[in-house]
Order: sequence, then structure tokens, then C-alpha cells
Amino acid sequence: MAKEVDHIGILVSDLDEATKLYQDCFGARIEKTETLPERGVKATVLALERGTRLELLEPLPDTNMAKVLEKRGEGLHHITFEVDDIDSELSRLAEMGVELIDKKSRPGLEGMVGFIHPKSLRGVLIELCQKV
Repeated sequence: MAKEVDHIGILVSDLDEATKLYQDCFGARIEKTETLPERGVKATVLALERGTRLELLEPLPDTNMAKVLEKRGEGLHHITFEVDDIDSELSRLAEMGVELIDKKSRPGLEGMVGFIHPKSLRGVLIELCQKV
């Protein structure tokens, strides 16, 4: 079961500009910035004063994420729920008939992740994460 919302993912066209905007507007502080070639993004995790976290995602050129940005534009990309045992959760959801993008977890920015297809959750892309 989900423990809490871990972060909200936001797709952006320019990571540096978006980071500065969220810092200036909301006092967000940078927790981590990393390039994830296997996921096709450069990402920055920002934290707000009380711990709410945002993950800004800039697509790398010629990736699936770049195609998503071109097709849909900037904005909300996903919501992430933290779980204790990601592979068990993915199996449980699959048994319920939930359509998954990832049947097994894979490395993410801060641990193991797995995505649930938006078709199964009323158009919202949900990521599950297990911190390591």
C-alpha cells in the first residue's frame, strides 16, 4: 500500500529556468540534480519548506520524453507514491487487473521505481517508488 505522496513530477523544457522559477516563486531548495540517460531526462528534485517535493524533468534530445514534451507541452507529468515493497505492489496491482508500464521495478533517481499506466487510473500517470 502507498505510504504517502513522495513527489510530483513536472515536465519542463528548460531545467535551469524552471528550477529558478520554483526557487523564486516558492522558496524551493534543490535537493538533487542528476542526468538519467536510461530514463531520457535530466532531473532536479526540489523541496518546499515543509518537505513537499517536486521533480522537474527536462527531456534529453531524441528520447521518448522529448516526444512527450513535444506532444503535450510542459506541465504535470506524474505523481509518485512511496511504498515499502515495490515489486510486491506491482504484482498485487497486476493481479487486480491494473495495467502496468513496468511489471518489475527499475532504478530511478532515489531508489527503485515502477509506473502504472494512466489508462488504469483515470488518465493520471502514477509512479511507485521504494527508497534504498
